[in-house]
Amino acid sequence: MIQNLNKIKHKDSPNFFLIAGPCAIENEDTPRRIAEKIVKLSDELNIPYIFKGSFKKANRSRIDSFTGIGDEKALKIIHQIGQEFDVPTTTDIHESFHAEMAAEYVDVLQIPAFLVRQTDLVVAAAKTGKHVTLKKGQFLSPESMKFPVEKVTDSGNQNVAIIERGTMLGYGDMVVDYRGIPVMQNYAPVILDITHSLQQPNQASGVTGGKPELIETIAKAGIAVGADGIFIETHPDPANAKSDGANMLQLDLLEDLLCKLVRVREAIL
Repeated sequence: MIQNLNKIKHKDSPNFFLIAGPCAIENEDTPRRIAEKIVKLSDELNIPYIFKGSFKKANRSRIDSFTGIGDEKALKIIHQIGQEFDVPTTTDIHESFHAEMAAEYVDVLQIPAFLVRQTDLVVAAAKTGKHVTLKKGQFLSPESMKFPVEKVTDSGNQNVAIIERGTMLGYGDMVVDYRGIPVMQNYAPVILDITHSLQQPNQASGVTGGKPELIETIAKAGIAVGADGIFIETHPDPANAKSDGANMLQLDLLEDLLCKLVRVREAIL
């Protein structure tokens, strides 16, 4: 289980664990500022924390959308953050050959939702021996996530978790079916991706929209139904972020949110 990562601090914490960071590695300074803030908060609140940042944005609507600052450069920044703040790190991979490359720099490999049925990609991630998180496809039922999990475990890797990130509602909206969380917990720990669940894809502009004003609502509900962890993308200036700014949480709002979620967690224990 992902909770058993040796580098996670507060491993005996009763809290949910947190995966958080910027959508993409845009430069050296911004992800470091984000990590510093979240490490401080997670230490104070006794929340196990994993830093997240995408080294490459392969799934873009438009050809002129930002995709990255260079694969190795971005991976080195993620690795340096993990070393500097003594926290585990994660990034998403999009091609089978990314698995071994990224595994040299991060502790957890994330399989994107649109690619979770790609057997070669899932198996390549599993065979690195790293922890693997599987984003539930927007087109998949909770019950069907049993099979991607089995692809990881049948490849000899028991370190797997599922990330719920909503289901498509029509062409341009997402909805979270909270009934799926206990269903998927029969297969692996379940993390609720708060910010991507609020995306509004397929906009006419070619730029994904979002509903960040509902982040607290989605997060509270996820903790209340017993999600093992939560996933939040955050940025000090979402309006000027190079990727997914429309649904990210402004960094200075994270403390208040986490404090509320800890109280929800305490109430259900």
